Amino acid sequence: MYDYLIVGSGLFGATFARQAADAGKKVLVIDRRPNIAGNIYTEDVEGIHVHVYGAHIFHTNDARVWRYVNRFADFNRFTNAPVANYKGELYSLPFNMYTFNKMWGVVTPEQAAAKIAEQRREITGEPKNLEEQAISLVGRDIFEKLVKGYTEKQWGRDCRELPAFIIKRLPVRLTFDNNYFNALYQGIPIGGYTKLVANLLEGIEVRLGCDYLENKAELDALAEKVVYTGPIDAYFGYRLGALEYRSVRFETELLDMPNFQGNAAVNYTDRETPWTRIIEHKWFEFGKDEQGNDLPKTVISREYSSEWKPGDEPYYPVNDEKNGALYAQYRRLADAEPKVIFGGRLGEYKYYDMDQTVAAALTLCERELN
Repeated sequence: MYDYLIVGSGLFGATFARQAADAGKKVLVIDRRPNIAGNIYTEDVEGIHVHVYGAHIFHTNDARVWRYVNRFADFNRFTNAPVANYKGELYSLPFNMYTFNKMWGVVTPEQAAAKIAEQRREITGEPKNLEEQAISLVGRDIFEKLVKGYTEKQWGRDCRELPAFIIKRLPVRLTFDNNYFNALYQGIPIGGYTKLVANLLEGIEVRLGCDYLENKAELDALAEKVVYTGPIDAYFGYRLGALEYRSVRFETELLDMPNFQGNAAVNYTDRETPWTRIIEHKWFEFGKDEQGNDLPKTVISREYSSEWKPGDEPYYPVNDEKNGALYAQYRRLADAEPKVIFGGRLGEYKYYDMDQTVAAALTLCERELN
C-alpha cells in the first residue's frame, strides 16, 4: 500500500513526490504520457534541448524556490529578451526605451512618457476591457502594432471581449532594459527540464503510459491518498460542463543552418501571420552543447493558439467570470473528496508560472506531511 498516488509527473507532482519520499512516505507517480515532466518536457535533438510543449523560462523572486530547484539542476544565466515582429518591423520587448525610440523616434524617458500620456487621453474612467486597459498603459500606436493582433490570436477573441485584468501586469519601462521578467533569479536548467524532473523523481517509483481516469478504481485502491494534477472537470467526468482552455499547437522543424532568427523568441504581432511566435530552442542555451561547442543545426517551433477541445492538450485556463463560476462548483465537489488533493495548473484551474507551481507544491507539503 502506498501513502500517496501522485497523478502527473510535471513540476507540481514531482515536487510533492520528492518531499513526500524524503519524509519517509511510500509514493507512486503515474503519468498517461510516455515521458516524465509534463509540459516542461524537453528532448534532445542534435544536441539541442527542445521545449516540446513550448518555451519555459524559470524566473522567480522567491529565494526559497530558487534554492530548492537548484538542488536538482544547475541553471544557466539565460535572460528572456523577446523580439516583436510586426510586418517585418522589429521591436524590443518588453515595452521599453528601445521600443519607444523605434515606434516614435523619442530619445529621452520624458519624451516617451509625454507620448504615452498624450495617447492615453482617449481612455477616460476605469478601463472596461483589455483594449482600453492596454491603451491606458501604452497608448494607441503600441496597442495596434504590438498588442492587438498577438492577443487576439492568443485568446481567439476580440480585445474588447477580453477582461482588462489579463494585461494589467504588462511591463512598461522608461529604461533601456530588455529583461522581460526582471526577476532576481532567472535561467534554464543545464541539460534541460527533463533532467531536472528526473532528479526530483530519483529513487521514486514511476509508471508511464498509465491513464488514471481509465483505471481509477484499481489505482485508488493502491494508496491512502491521491494527489491529482489533471484537469479538475475531467476528474468529475465533465458532469457540470467543460471548463474552457486555450490550447497551443506546435510545428517543429530541424534546420540545417546554425542560426534562423538570432533570438530564442520572436513574437509575430500582426493578425495576418497565423502563428503567435517562433521559438529557436538553441538560444535558451546560447547555441552551445553541454561541452561548450557551437551547434551546427537549429530547431524552430512555430506556435499556433487554438480553442481547446477534447483530445487537445489544455494550456491556459480562460479565467473569465463564466469559467470562474463553473470552477467554483467543481471546487465544491473536490472539497468533498476526502482522500484526493487537487493541485497544479489543471487541478486548480489557475495559471501558474513554474516558480508558483513549486511554491504551491511546497506549501501543500508543509501542510500535508508535517
